[in-house]
Amino acid sequence: QLSGLIIMADWIASNHQHFPGLEHISQVGLAGARDRARKAVKDLRLRGGWNTLPIPDSEDLVDARFGKPSRPFQKMLVDTVQNMAEPGIVVVEAPMGEGKSKGAFAAAEVMAARFGCDGVFMGMPTQATSDPIYTQMRSWVSDFDQDLEAQVALLHGKKMFNPQWRELWDPTAESPDADYSGVACDDFGMEDPYGSSTHTEAERFGPALWFLGRNRGLLTPFAVGTIDQLLYAATRTRHVMLRFAGLAGKVVILDEVHAADVYMSRFLTEALRWLGQAKVPVILLSATLPPAQRSSLVHAYLQGALNAVDTCDIAPVPTPEGYPSVITAHVEQGRPVMTPQSTRSWRSSEPVHLEWLPDVSDEGSHIAERVHQEAAEGGVVLVILNEVDRAQRVYEQLRGYYPGQVHLLHGRFCAAHRADRTARCVHDMGPKGERPERMIVVATQVAEQSFDVDADLLVTDLAPIDLLLQRIGRLHRHEGTSRPGHLKTPRALITGIVPDELPLRMRSVSEHIYSRYLLLRSVTLIDQARQGWSLPEQIPALVARGYDKEPLCPPELAEDEHESELEWKETECNRSAKADHFLLMRPEKWSDPTLEGLHVKSASAREEKELEAVVRDGPPTVEVLLVRYNGKGYTTLSQEWLGIHGEASEDVREAVLGGLTRLPARLTEAALDLLPLEGWKDDPWLRYFPALVLGSDGWADLGGERVRYDEELGLVTERVK
Repeated sequence: QLSGLIIMADWIASNHQHFPGLEHISQVGLAGARDRARKAVKDLRLRGGWNTLPIPDSEDLVDARFGKPSRPFQKMLVDTVQNMAEPGIVVVEAPMGEGKSKGAFAAAEVMAARFGCDGVFMGMPTQATSDPIYTQMRSWVSDFDQDLEAQVALLHGKKMFNPQWRELWDPTAESPDADYSGVACDDFGMEDPYGSSTHTEAERFGPALWFLGRNRGLLTPFAVGTIDQLLYAATRTRHVMLRFAGLAGKVVILDEVHAADVYMSRFLTEALRWLGQAKVPVILLSATLPPAQRSSLVHAYLQGALNAVDTCDIAPVPTPEGYPSVITAHVEQGRPVMTPQSTRSWRSSEPVHLEWLPDVSDEGSHIAERVHQEAAEGGVVLVILNEVDRAQRVYEQLRGYYPGQVHLLHGRFCAAHRADRTARCVHDMGPKGERPERMIVVATQVAEQSFDVDADLLVTDLAPIDLLLQRIGRLHRHEGTSRPGHLKTPRALITGIVPDELPLRMRSVSEHIYSRYLLLRSVTLIDQARQGWSLPEQIPALVARGYDKEPLCPPELAEDEHESELEWKETECNRSAKADHFLLMRPEKWSDPTLEGLHVKSASAREEKELEAVVRDGPPTVEVLLVRYNGKGYTTLSQEWLGIHGEASEDVREAVLGGLTRLPARLTEAALDLLPLEGWKDDPWLRYFPALVLGSDGWADLGGERVRYDEELGLVTERVK
């Protein structure tokens, strides 16, 4: 933290416009230096967050901040953190739709007031889930001080697509990194500019431009972004100390922590260890957290708080007796204190009926036919499949049955279309939506979590038990929803498998994504549920059994389970080991009293897209801007004229950016040769994105495949014959 603050001060002091050279020795002195520094900070508009926050005295803090009375779980959470003697970690486990985010904000206010924290960082699993929380945090902090609303930073690679963010920052204004390119690099050999802006107009409304420069986003008092922003602070990468300095002094909230796989978890536990040592309060949220993962996260934080070399001497994390639950852990007088609490959910549990829908075909014809039958008398049906190509084919069949009433949502839509489709789904299927008589949504994993929609019927590909429960969390989600008579009972149809054959036939892509071992255990849990699952009360038990170390499958699947388990463990071990090169601290160095050696063999990632590859495992992917070429010049994906070299005036820039699309991983290598258009080289946004040019026939050749964009299907690929 100290190192990061020194670098921050050094970068600010390196700005020759705020600190010009002095012409005479008589001008050198402490008083003059302080005056110049005071003026520079004022001109840069640097400010903190809450400063000193009074301890809230409201009997119902959630109601006071959000205008809705606390649910039992939310009140338990606030009461629990009020009783913590020291800063610590809070693990919140509650069903989908229980109000975890609002409860976490209220708890963060209490912890900030009690432990002197100046702001909050909230980490979300994806960029798409960050945007709604960004809006929510802006509204929340404005209740303390209206000026704070505009000080909330949005930290992810697509923030320029968020309309609220665009209102705060004009991309044509001077770059935050513009002024320090002439300053010599420091001892770390870093090439990044030291960055601040001379754009100091007093009326500017939004986070200080200095904070928006590279590596500095976490220094803003309030920030929302992907969990990657926290994970970067646990990597052996340039300027990691700036990121950690931004986290120190905040309350850190992390949502959907169960989504961190074995590779990401290495960085997450490393980050928690450092946060524990720095006494940073942390709140973790999940609906489906496996017990082993819960223990690992709590132990990592306590290890840091105790400055222990390992966790062997720390007692086991207690198991809550009920659900929803809260576990707090902190160090008091040199000893770890862990306290579990639980309460009842605001809604009663009800049985969810499970049914197999055998279909492992690429076309998914049985899925389409069954959905056609189920929706014949109306209703809202959500179909979640594990592959984009298969989702596209099922959608094509269903739209033939119900034209205009079927919607497709996946990650290969361009940014503009995906945003529109997501907004449409949330509007029509959300808590305040105008529910149509019939609506069918075919989606991929983008609809799996942090997607506040209510379906009458769920059809889902087989997935590990925690993710399967997340998908079921979209089923009969909101109380008081009017449903057709044949869909009044919540039902989930499980597909992507033929369960009546041995060995079990599953979709090979699903096995590749999730492992056959975890899918076999899900199959067993489904088969054992003769009367369905009683949700949400059974969620903790189901997740615990799905990830337990003991064999679970019946005798006829025992050998398959054993062999696939060995393969899964080997894969997980290899994935975990891959993180070692990038981890901030080596385990044998954890007890060292200095930072000596941390600069050795540091990773060289500089841009956010490179850092993402550091903290997220899996094949790299590339995002491109899709444009069209008609023989005379370029147009946007929506046919707006750009110019013969792709020049984009300010009024069409948004249309160009709306064509941002992620390519399949198999095309990544071929896409590395793509470059921005010539006319983009001076554009503050477009110059960073490679262009994929679709010809007059709508197609482009890339990596042995033909690629086109369909407004209904999204990105479509065909192999060249």
